Amino acid sequence: MTMNWKVILEKDKQSGWFTVTVPSLPGCISQGKSKKDALKNIREAIELHMESLAEDGIPIIKSENEIATVAVKL
Repeated sequence: MTMNWKVILEKDKQSGWFTVTVPSLPGCISQGKSKKDALKNIREAIELHMESLAEDGIPIIKSENEIATVAVKL
């Protein structure tokens, strides 16, 4: 079974590394030197997170939250 997850990519201005979080899975975070590496690493982090939930008998409940960008004119 394949599940799609919304993730948030943030680039650190000083280091240039990307941090990735999964809003629907609190505590699931990873990083990488490039977007490609960061996304590869977060896939692995999600898989491990899901395995841990399954081992602990915690049901997987995918949030229906939506991520959006809002522009504000200053």
